[in-house]
Amino acid sequence: MTTTLLSTPLHGHAATCDPQANQLTRRSVLGALAALPVAFHAPLRADNTAPVKIAQSTALSGPLGELGQAMHQGAKACFAAINAKGGVNGRLIELVAVDDGYDVKRSLANVKGFIEDRNNFALFNCMGTPMIEAMLPQVMESGIPFFAPFSGALSVRPKNARNVFNIRASYADEAEQLVQHLATIGVKRIAIVYQNNTFGKEVFDATQRSMTRHKLDATAIVTVENNSSDAGAAAAKIATSNPEAVLVGLAGKPTIDFVKAMRMHRKGLPLYALSIMGAAATIKAMGDDATGIAISQVVPLPNATVVPVVRDFQQAWKAAGVTLAPSHLALEGYINARVFAEALRLAGRNPTRSGFIDSTWNLKRYDLGGFEVSFSDSATNASRFVELTMVARDGRFIR
Repeated sequence: MTTTLLSTPLHGHAATCDPQANQLTRRSVLGALAALPVAFHAPLRADNTAPVKIAQSTALSGPLGELGQAMHQGAKACFAAINAKGGVNGRLIELVAVDDGYDVKRSLANVKGFIEDRNNFALFNCMGTPMIEAMLPQVMESGIPFFAPFSGALSVRPKNARNVFNIRASYADEAEQLVQHLATIGVKRIAIVYQNNTFGKEVFDATQRSMTRHKLDATAIVTVENNSSDAGAAAAKIATSNPEAVLVGLAGKPTIDFVKAMRMHRKGLPLYALSIMGAAATIKAMGDDATGIAISQVVPLPNATVVPVVRDFQQAWKAAGVTLAPSHLALEGYINARVFAEALRLAGRNPTRSGFIDSTWNLKRYDLGGFEVSFSDSATNASRFVELTMVARDGRFIR
């Protein structure tokens, strides 16, 4: 378990941190839970002298541990910078992170414990589509604020859930950006590869919808298992379909093995992937095979210091002494923390959960400096930011 203590009075601004049948049944259940009034859940009030304690279940180890570590460290750096200035309205923020290893059962046990601990004010930046899908019923029933869950899947974004706050652009937004780009440059023969899990199927569905809008048909559609045992066969099948480009809906080891196999069949074939693929360890493991891959991103380049929020992030990252290299995921964690801090500031010195929920929904056109959020509905992401990057020869992302 990782605990980070944070604190900072924010004066006027939040952190300048400087802060389907079964499927239909699930949706019906979530809809019913969403209809419960927040007051039913007896929201807690944070003691006006104790730190505001927030809890996070994320992958700090396992196949996607690097992703979870980067986002967690980004949030820690932000909160630490805030705390160093006295906290939010004079209150420190304490972030407690518990590793779930990207495992559904472990994540459910973590969240159950978090909810039972009446000292936890909110759940923050919990990670992974399968985990979030499993968490949602108990989260929505409890009424605890569920802030910035890390998934772009529409399947885990229930409508009218007042305690659920999504920030990052959806996988559908990213897929649309990639497909629109390919259509604009005249690419018509596109193959699709996706991971055979909830995340991958969500990406595939979003990609299919975008391709239909742009009147494009797939030359091949293949899946890769989580253990990547069939990555080579998937690459071979795609190669025989003679595509002009491949849309990649993979994460972690399946990405590495598929890309390496694909490069052996068609060395220069353009590959387009979503942000979830772009972890530093993944890029590094692919070596030269990563060069030229286009990846959509949901936050700015983490080294674009001309962007104010990136400059603030870099300062906080350096001050925190983090040994990891700054990354898109770290910046995303930082941004999530900044937005949380602003909503907390607006909730006042002695915030209740219901007051915090109200203040978050009242955040409209909140500009962190090159990144804007507006909360409108739990099924809608507060950010619409998506841009395309490319992996350069040295492994860096460039625009």
